[in-house]
Amino acid sequence: MSTDEHAGPGVDDGIRTMLLLMPRLVSAAKRIRVPDELAGFDLAPRHLSLLAYLLFDGPMGVNELAARLEVAPATVSLMVGDLSRQGILVRAEDPADRRRTIVSVAAEHLPAVNGWLGRGAGAWRAALEPLTPAQRGMFIDTLLAYERAVTEARAR
Repeated sequence: MSTDEHAGPGVDDGIRTMLLLMPRLVSAAKRIRVPDELAGFDLAPRHLSLLAYLLFDGPMGVNELAARLEVAPATVSLMVGDLSRQGILVRAEDPADRRRTIVSVAAEHLPAVNGWLGRGAGAWRAALEPLTPAQRGMFIDTLLAYERAVTEARAR
């Protein structure tokens, strides 16, 4: 790979590296095994982000989850309903506003969900911690730009 000592790889070298790296990253993510305690549940990839928000940010309302997941509240309501019927999530009335429902991971499944998603979080921590805040921001912005470009290309 040709690099300028101070500038890093050229665009073509960076593209080549990422094209080789991305399938390995996806493959590694797919190999993360669902814990035995959760194996009997009907968990789909769409549930991972919802569970991650609840795990890392704590209980929250459906509308807040929808905003964070960038989907319609009705979509989140369906996912929450599905996962709460399975006993993975718990819905409770918000004491401050009884019209609002607060969603959380069921206490009995919290260790399994934490162990499952925590492995990925640990790997991201190892990758991101050595970077400066500016470098982390650039890395995240780059991944978001890639996602947008892939989504736009798929829509054409």
